[in-house]
Amino acid sequence: MHPAQNWFNLGADGLVILIYFFGIVGIGLYAARKNTSLKDFALGGHSIPWWAVLASIIAAETSAVTFLGAPAEGFKTRSYSYAQLAIGTIIARVVIAWLFIAPYYKYKVESIYQFLEIRFGQRTKNMASAIFLATRVLGIGVRLYLGGAIIVVIYRYLFPGSEITLATYFWGIVFVTFVTTLYTAAGGIKAVVWTDLIQACLMMGAILFAIVAVFRDIPGGMDAVHSHLAGQNLSMFQSGWDAAKPFGEALRGMLETEYTLFAAIIGITFFTMATHGTDQDMVQRMLTAENTAKSRLSLILSGFADIPIVLAFLTVGILLWVRYQIAPDPSLPAEDNEIFAHYIVNEMPVGIRGLIIAGVFATMMGSTSAALNALATSFIKDFYQPYIRPSATDRQAVSAARWATSVFGVLMVIVATGTAYTVLHTHITIIPLALGILGYSYGSLLGVFLLGVLTRTRGSDRMNIFAMFVGILAVLVLCKIQIPLWETADGAGQMVAHKFRFGVLLPSWWPTIAWPYYVFIGCSVTFLLGILFRTRARDVKPA
Repeated sequence: MHPAQNWFNLGADGLVILIYFFGIVGIGLYAARKNTSLKDFALGGHSIPWWAVLASIIAAETSAVTFLGAPAEGFKTRSYSYAQLAIGTIIARVVIAWLFIAPYYKYKVESIYQFLEIRFGQRTKNMASAIFLATRVLGIGVRLYLGGAIIVVIYRYLFPGSEITLATYFWGIVFVTFVTTLYTAAGGIKAVVWTDLIQACLMMGAILFAIVAVFRDIPGGMDAVHSHLAGQNLSMFQSGWDAAKPFGEALRGMLETEYTLFAAIIGITFFTMATHGTDQDMVQRMLTAENTAKSRLSLILSGFADIPIVLAFLTVGILLWVRYQIAPDPSLPAEDNEIFAHYIVNEMPVGIRGLIIAGVFATMMGSTSAALNALATSFIKDFYQPYIRPSATDRQAVSAARWATSVFGVLMVIVATGTAYTVLHTHITIIPLALGILGYSYGSLLGVFLLGVLTRTRGSDRMNIFAMFVGILAVLVLCKIQIPLWETADGAGQMVAHKFRFGVLLPSWWPTIAWPYYVFIGCSVTFLLGILFRTRARDVKPA
């Protein structure tokens, strides 16, 4: 296609995207009118309808990692095995609904880590909040890398053959983060929830249209799809157990496999209990509902919505693999994370392409806006008001929350740029990286929260810190985590990555445990250590 035609087409799509962006920012600024207190900024006055909360949870879960990363998993594995992890998310939601939500409403917390202060003391609260702040910045920063990825694909479309550098990713990341930070800082949680509702609808419409578009674009239609997938194991349920191997080897293979039924039932149940029960990002939107019952309804229904959503995204990736097997594209990106974006920009019809690109941005902005609001709320309630400015008025607290939102946005840009650098040099898919980061520390969070809600007299404010540190260390060592450090050139001029290997002292037969089990391990170690110590009598009575 002639470059001038490319620019014309992008102009039509750009108009659609600009209308979307102006609409989202407008809603955010409109929501800012009634944010007169931190409670309004953080919880929306407990006035959000349950169905809007439901849509907001879906939008936050279905980040750009899912929109571009799940098709990458389908493209790479040619199976639906990733979808079986949704089983654990449903089990976890039922547990969360009846275990965590009622205490949060009962104690009228704005930051959920205030519950830990009531139950144990300030040290436990500060440690848990600090873990959340650091982990959420890292986790969302990794996801924001995909904001740069979609800009890179558009850049390749406009300037074929041009060199792609880290700077290309950087400006895409800055653009998405700036717009999201603008409306989140202004509108607080109300802006987050109502923009999430629009973004969830746009995202689901975009993915359904994408399935139809990719299928119609496959030469030979259904017959071609069947013939190319005939030798693939498309099954959603895979045990990961190889009965032909000895017990030890079979067990090791199962624990090293990410997408298995056992990982779904055990690993992802604990993983989701952490991300949806002890993470300010997710819980904060649940607490905007009018009461406990409506909050529970929104949470549980969102779990059942996960299954068809993730199946749809995986279907796109599988169909794209068939499409490019039949009609190879020499310009196809090397990174699996960019395959779907490449198809959107290069193959979708004008106008519709703009809507789907807006859908990609919608998923990124939905998860990022919620995280920014949660980070700001947690920082203000857990650190700013208790230690930095105890006498702050409501107006001053809201102003500080808006400044905190901006600072966290800058930190996310730094992390996202570092992620882009890592992906460019390793060609890894983004889902294991994004979820693995949460797994390192969220097990310790879940462990101390379970200690608080399942016991009345166990857990010491001081020793909980020790238990949480050991829980994080257990994940790093037992799962043989490797942290990239630097790269050097070998004798042939090739770059060699140097890593710190935590499990270097473990025996060779010990498995490199897959990321779905990280939270389970960290939670178990933290809980079992914490329960050995008794809560001080003066802390038992208030709780």
